Amino acid sequence: MNSKAKGEISEGHVIAQLLTHGYAPSMPFGDNQRYDLIVDDGAHLWRAQVKTARMRNGCLVFNCCSIDVNTQARRTYHGQIDIFLAYSPDTAKVYWVPISDATKTEMSLRLEPAKPKGPKDTIRWAMDYELTSRATRI
Repeated sequence: MNSKAKGEISEGHVIAQLLTHGYAPSMPFGDNQRYDLIVDDGAHLWRAQVKTARMRNGCLVFNCCSIDVNTQARRTYHGQIDIFLAYSPDTAKVYWVPISDATKTEMSLRLEPAKPKGPKDTIRWAMDYELTSRATRI
């Protein structure tokens, strides 16, 4: 399956879960925006970039930048979106990651305990970013 098809599947799951949790998602017309969705909770609007998270070494991992196919230059989303909505086919869950919590290249959300030697204070636990109902966001 190509990356565009994977992205469309993730968008479908994200939209379904947003609706289930009481949000109103909207899609911009065309492909000229850096965001994929606008998420409305009745009081706030968020520009969201949808990503597919892959399982790697006990973490869910997704890209926090885009790569220009011609120049291979990386481009971050800082200043252009408010949140990442990462769908994991492995957990069948959506993760709401504010851009302020995201790295500039690749984000890791830990599912399994880290090795004893690693720093514990920098771990971003996946459960802390799971999509919840809109009442908990307001």
